[in-house]
Amino acid sequence: MKFNRILKSILTLALITMTSNIVLGASIATEAKLQYNKGIDYYQLGQFEESANCFKKAIELDPNYIDAYYNLGSILEYLKQDEAALAVFKQIILRKPDDYESVYKAAVLSKKVGEYDKAKMYLTLIPTDTLIGNRAKQLAAAMETDIATIKAEQTEPQNYVQANPKNDSDGMYNDITSPTGLVTDRNGNLFVAGFSDNTIYKIGPDNKKIVYIKSEKIDGPIGLAIDSDENIYIANYNKHNILKVDKNGAISELIENIQNPYCMYITDGLLFISSQGSNSVIRYKLNK
Repeated sequence: MKFNRILKSILTLALITMTSNIVLGASIATEAKLQYNKGIDYYQLGQFEESANCFKKAIELDPNYIDAYYNLGSILEYLKQDEAALAVFKQIILRKPDDYESVYKAAVLSKKVGEYDKAKMYLTLIPTDTLIGNRAKQLAAAMETDIATIKAEQTEPQNYVQANPKNDSDGMYNDITSPTGLVTDRNGNLFVAGFSDNTIYKIGPDNKKIVYIKSEKIDGPIGLAIDSDENIYIANYNKHNILKVDKNGAISELIENIQNPYCMYITDGLLFISSQGSNSVIRYKLNK
């Protein structure tokens, strides 16, 4: 079985055709594949709303089904639901930052909805020595700039200073791969989850960044939370569990079988977890 992608030409939405270049991985659930194929069938019949609903169901069944996201985003763009389409392509980038077709789509849609700075940011992520890179250059030119100028503008230091998490000045911490969850401890340390490299970074009050945790147990960290004892909790999106990291750095599995945990919040000894895969919020009592 092969993936399909919806390609939109300048004037019309092209037909989806079966291709032979990307093999469907075994991780895609059977029901998700069935919904995906139904989406293809509806698309070919011109029933775009029904097609979009099928791709949405495929994503619900397998939240990492990249081509289902791509087809859904392309249909929403065709239906002129630009903000919804942009949100879908952002989900692809979160899961696969080097999917430059999706990065380009995000740039185009950001420009459409008036988010010019974000459009420019996406353009800087695309390698310029590729076909997509040439299209990125053309889009930059349409915005009366070029990618080199955009990169220079984004690296100018005068608008940003390295900042202590506890002070009130503006600042930026750079070179963190796909940053997601954030949490601080009582000592002013900032912890940041890097989704793509499965790493938790620690930035101290002196603004020095270190790799705090990198383990094969971590796979797709998103939400972070911290309790009064300074234990850190990680929403381990791809492994469907919650990890606990004590203040000595020891990692253990706190909760298993949570479908794509996302955000977390702690209050009064209770840990709340949003489960993207099950469309629910889970409550868990700490220190049982």
